[in-house]
Amino acid sequence: MASLTLSQICKTFPNGVEVLKGIDIAIEDGDLLILVGGSGCGKSTLLNIIAGLETLTSGTVKIGDRVVNNLSPKDRDIAMVFQSYALYPSMTVRDNIAFGLQIRRVPIDKQTEIIQRVADMLQIGHLLDRKPRQLSGGQRQRVAMARALAREPSLFLFDEPLSNLDAKLRVEVRAEIKQMHERLGATIVYVTHDQIEAMTLGDHIAVMKDGVVQQLGDPQTIYDSPANLFVAGFIGSPSMNFLRGKLAAVGSGLAFEAEHEGRHVPLPLPAVPAAAKQWVGREVILGLRPERITDPDSRQGFNTLDCRIDLIEPTGPDTLVYTKLNGAKVGCRVRPGAARHAGESMLLAFDMSRAVLFDPGTESRIR
Repeated sequence: MASLTLSQICKTFPNGVEVLKGIDIAIEDGDLLILVGGSGCGKSTLLNIIAGLETLTSGTVKIGDRVVNNLSPKDRDIAMVFQSYALYPSMTVRDNIAFGLQIRRVPIDKQTEIIQRVADMLQIGHLLDRKPRQLSGGQRQRVAMARALAREPSLFLFDEPLSNLDAKLRVEVRAEIKQMHERLGATIVYVTHDQIEAMTLGDHIAVMKDGVVQQLGDPQTIYDSPANLFVAGFIGSPSMNFLRGKLAAVGSGLAFEAEHEGRHVPLPLPAVPAAAKQWVGREVILGLRPERITDPDSRQGFNTLDCRIDLIEPTGPDTLVYTKLNGAKVGCRVRPGAARHAGESMLLAFDMSRAVLFDPGTESRIR
C-alpha cells in the first residue's frame, strides 16, 4: 500500500469551466479517504485525475514517493471499483477476477491462490463458475471488488460503488468494505454523495463544493465542529437546524435570542471569553443538531421551551418531531411515545453546550 498526496490540483475543461480549484489533500498509508459532496462538486473528476483517466491542468499527484502526473493508469499501480460494476458479461466470475492477473502474466498456480483468497474474503467462492447475468446486484459488486483486490495495488479507488444497490444491500456491502479495509490495511479513496457512507466508512472525510474542499478531517470532528454552513447542513441526517437571530447579554454570559410565541426567549450559551461581550446584538446563525433538542426526561441544566409540534415521524428507536422557532422549521429527536399527536404542545430541552454559531455574511463558523 502507499500514501497519497494531492498538491494544488486544478482542472479547467476546454470550455473554460473550472471544476477543481487548488485541492490539497494528504493521507497516510492504510487510510480510507472519503470524497463527499453533491452532484457537480468535482469529486469524481478528482478521482479520475488520481486514476489517470483525466489530465490535470496544474498540480501534483503523488502515490507513495512517486509523482504520477505523466504516468498512464496501468503504470500507477491502482485498482478501481466502478458504480456500474464493469464486468465482462461473457466471462465467468473466476475469469473476471483473473483478467487483470492474466494481463500481468501471473503464474496460473498463483492466480488460483489469489482468486480463492479474495473470493473467500467476499463470500463469493460458490459463485466462481457463474456469469454476471446470473448474479444479483450485490453479488456483482462483490465480484468487482474481488477483481480489484486480486490486483494487490498500492491504492484502491471506489467510484460510488453502492449507488446501484437497494438499501439493505448497501448496508451489507458497506460493512464488507469496512471489514476489508480493516483486514488489509488498504489505502482507499472512496467517492460518494451519501453522507451516511462517509460517516460510517471514512478515516478522513473531504467535504467538497464547487471544486473546493470545504473541510477535511475525521468524521466526528466534521460532525461536531463543521467549518461552515454547507458542511453543517450536508453532514448529518436529519441535517443540522439553523436559526437566525441575535446574541443577547444574560448575567455574565451570552445567550441566543429565540422568538417563541411572540416573545424573545434567551437560550444561554456555554462559557464564552470576556472579549465576546462585544458580540451583544450581533446577528448570528445558530446551528443545533436534532439530537440536541429532545424531551427533558431526567436531564438537568438544559434550557426548556414548551413548543407546538407540527409533525411527528416515528423511526423505531426514536421519534423525530418538528416545531418552529424564529420562523424556521426545527427537527428534534425524542424518545418513542414522547410525542403523541401533531398540534399538541410538549416540553423540549435544548442542549446549548453543543451549539455552533455561524457568521451570516461569510457562512463560516464563529470559533
